[in-house]
Parts: sequence; structure tokens; C-alpha cells
Amino acid sequence: MAVYGWVLEHGRLDGPAVAAGLGLREEEVGEALARLTASRLIRRDPRDPAEGFAVSPEVAGAELAAPVRSQIRQVEEELSRAQQELDHFSVEYLRHTKRGNGQFRLIDNMLEVRVALTQASERCADEVLSSQPGGGSRVVEAMDEALARDRAILERGVRMRTLYHHTARFNGPSQAYVAAASEIGAQYRTAHELFGRLIVFDRELAFLPLNDGSRGAVAISEPSVASYLADVFEQAWTHATPFADAASQGLGEVAQEIDRTILRLLAAGLKDEAIARRLGMSLRTARRHIADIMEQLGAESRFQAGVAAAQCGLLDADEPLDPASGSAPGPELADTDTDT
Repeated sequence: MAVYGWVLEHGRLDGPAVAAGLGLREEEVGEALARLTASRLIRRDPRDPAEGFAVSPEVAGAELAAPVRSQIRQVEEELSRAQQELDHFSVEYLRHTKRGNGQFRLIDNMLEVRVALTQASERCADEVLSSQPGGGSRVVEAMDEALARDRAILERGVRMRTLYHHTARFNGPSQAYVAAASEIGAQYRTAHELFGRLIVFDRELAFLPLNDGSRGAVAISEPSVASYLADVFEQAWTHATPFADAASQGLGEVAQEIDRTILRLLAAGLKDEAIARRLGMSLRTARRHIADIMEQLGAESRFQAGVAAAQCGLLDADEPLDPASGSAPGPELADTDTDT
């Protein structure tokens, strides 16, 4: 800055004179002049390197930007040509792909699902509602990317609410992610049972998973259906519990709610796979809990365990599942990892 000011004032690029005038070493002045030249802020006289002048930052910026703008124009032209070529294939693609009627669009691969979700996130102006059954399988490496995406949405004033299963509160990466996202405005709650995977943007566009076991989705923009799905989320949100890790809320409180749900599902005759799916835990974990329940109730079958629990009043929502509260003690779920 000092060298630039000296050249502006004296209209010369004589290194020794600049050094003497500013009280700097000639090496420092040489480096400064080289940087100013590269930045187009000073110009040397080709006939006499010691002569030259300084220009305004606006002029220097225009010169630096010119080749970049030229490259941008070339890239934009290439993109336009590529898009025009691809557009020719759109009709054929739509003709051979089940697309629904425009308001129900089937997306049959994960790559297109991610693109559709990204586009919906960018257009979202009010709120994102998300139900993520399980919630205990968040990969640590993906947290930074997800947080950056969430931050971009929240900074636009968009509200974000997400539902997880209770089991997410026992998962370290999920706890860390929720803590970080909550600090930037996102809201999380958990429930012992969820209705399934769902994402709704602005109550206008909803995404549901395909029922064929693939990683595809159906995008629903029909207003009545999207609004109805948002209402389903709201009902579950009302009855859900604000997210807390197991330590802060108390292991016993969380475990008792999971216990009671397992007992109720056993009494209803659900199979192990269905119970695991409803509770967002792995089949191995669910079977371990069921075995503990059966052992403590002295039951030989899952149905007997449900009946015994009902007879002992353990399915009463107001009855604590406490070994000291009745003749048939409830199971202690000290290990509630999701094994995902």
C-alpha cells in the first residue's frame, strides 16, 4: 500500500528511490512492485523500467476480469449447447418412464432423488418437515455436508422440523448432529413410533419412498395430498418429545417408553421384523429386547408375553414399567443401541 501510494505521488518505479523515500529495504520494495504489477495496479514504461505510473483499482479490476468474463461466456455457451442437445431426448425419456400425471412423479433412482431434493430445498421459502424413521444411522463423514445444506436453508428464514425414533437419542453421531443443527435453528423431536419416511416442502411438495424396496421416491405436488401429509406430520409432532440424548433425559424414562411400546406390539401379535421397523431399531436389537421381556414375564411365546403384560397392567399408559411396581417386573433396557 505504501509503495502504491509513493508511485501515485511521484510517477516513478525506481526501486532504490522508493526504498529511500519509504525507509524500506530494496528487497521489500522489489517484491511490492512485482505484486502491484501482477495486480495491474502499476504500469512500467517499456523503454525505461524505472519509469511508470499507477492506475486506479477499477481499471486494474477491469483488466483482470476481462479474460475471466471471456471464459465464463465460453462455458455458458458450451452449457447452452449441451442443454439444447439433451432437451431433444426429454420427450423420449418421458415417453418410456412412468412419470405419473405431473402431480405424482415417480423417481426410480437415488441420484435423481437427491437432485430433486436439492432443487426443492433451494426453492423452499417457508418450512421443511421431515420424518426420518430410525435416525440412529447418521454417518459421521456426512455431517458437515448435511449441516452446510441445513445452514443454507435456515439462513433464508426457512423453518426446519424433523422427527426421529427414540432410538436416535442413544446414537452418538445423531446426538452430535442434532446439537449442531439445533444451534442454527433446526428443531428435532423423537417418538417411539413413526408413520414412515416423509419430507414436505412448504406444504406444497412431498417426497415418499417407493414401496418396492428401491431407493427411489415419489414426488407429490398435488395440493390436497401434500397438505394432508403435512397434517399427518403435525399430529405426530404434537405427541413427540423434544430431542435429548439418553443421558440428559434419563435412561430409565426413555427405556420405559420403548418397553411399553414393545409390550403393546407383542400383545397385538406383530412379528419381530414389524416391531423392529416400527421402533427404528435393528432386528437383532429388537429380538434381544423381546427375549429380555419374555424372560422377565415368564412367557414362552411373544403373544403370551403381551397377554401377561396386559394382565399385570403394564400396558396402562399411566403405569410405570418398574420392577418394584408389580408382581411381573418390566424389562430393563440398559443397552438400546440401534446396531445400524
